[in-house]
Amino acid sequence: MEYLRIGVIVNTFGIKGELKIKSFSDFDDERYTIGNEVLININGQYKPFIVDSYKVLKQMNIVSFKDYKDINLVENLKGLDIYVDRSKIKPLKKGEYYRFELVGLNVYDENDNYLGKVIRVEETGANTNLRIEKEDKTTFLVPNVKAFVKDVDLNLNKMIIKLIEGLI
Repeated sequence: MEYLRIGVIVNTFGIKGELKIKSFSDFDDERYTIGNEVLININGQYKPFIVDSYKVLKQMNIVSFKDYKDINLVENLKGLDIYVDRSKIKPLKKGEYYRFELVGLNVYDENDNYLGKVIRVEETGANTNLRIEKEDKTTFLVPNVKAFVKDVDLNLNKMIIKLIEGLI
């Protein structure tokens, strides 16, 4: 099985077993639907947990799991990563991509000049940005919006972006 990291447990929330989760997913409502299974990597083992409650508070996911309704049962989960089974994610519409699909793509400008490689998708406010690492190991950010990202070809492992002055 292949797993996708969707978040990290940053702290407990209250005394009833709720956890604060920093998300790395664009689909939190789906990931944390009551009854869904997520996996927590505990000492290299992916242990299943069933979502029992979910809400968003101050841009942080607050989640509790079935049979873990006490702070003492979840305290040891702080700092651990949360995953889903990659085979259980739904396909997206044409032109939409999961974050993990963008990481590793080779990036070119509209004249087919190589610019670097996507190393990370970052949240920086209103939208997500792509962190591009150039050959000299310096990086720059590109907003992950259609005005800048002109084409993505997962089969060719290639992304074409529009360069504007000051971007790099």
